[in-house]
Amino acid sequence: MKIAVINFSGNVGKSTVAKHLLAPRLPNAEFIAVESINADENDTDMIRGKQFGHLQERMVTLNSAIVDIGASNVEDFISLMRAYRGSHEDFDYYLVPAVKESKQIKDTIATIQALADMDIPANKIRVIFNKLEVDETLEDVFYPLISFYKDKKLYLLNKNAVLHYSEIYQRLRSFRLTIPDLLNDHTDYKIIAKHTSDVNEKSHAITMVSLKRLAISAKENLDSVYNNVIN
Repeated sequence: MKIAVINFSGNVGKSTVAKHLLAPRLPNAEFIAVESINADENDTDMIRGKQFGHLQERMVTLNSAIVDIGASNVEDFISLMRAYRGSHEDFDYYLVPAVKESKQIKDTIATIQALADMDIPANKIRVIFNKLEVDETLEDVFYPLISFYKDKKLYLLNKNAVLHYSEIYQRLRSFRLTIPDLLNDHTDYKIIAKHTSDVNEKSHAITMVSLKRLAISAKENLDSVYNNVIN
């Protein structure tokens, strides 16, 4: 399976989708970052947007890939995809993360329109509604996107494709951990926090208890979104 994560706008959660939603569930996929400002050069394969020719040649040989396209390169990426006729067919899905801010909503709609203009079918363009708070409703927060869908039908609307807001994604950046890392760590941090006399060790243990609890709910949410979006 080959998936592009794309949006003209930054700060919509492309890295969250690529690294936390897709990568753990597509363990054999090659991860390629196209000039993503959030990419970690130690564990991703970096290419420039204008090296699209190289990318599309690689895509032909890969069975599975996750391509995280940085916002600063999306315009070049789409322009070059138009030049390499048929290259859009290399991807099974185009995942478009969206958040509620008005600028990002406009950029998300522009992204969907640009993909549709290349004759990418609607069932391959899938929006992931990101950072929905527990007291918010999808229809209210993402009304412009849902209205756009009803008017144009250019993407596949799945109202279960909702990533709820969680502080874990921001906190994991500083810890350089993944959600599977946390869930596979069977250390009893509650015992450590209760019995250690070392202030730093106690603080770390308390933090880890909190992160592991967040990881459990985040994984349940991620599993649900993946099952609803990738089929």
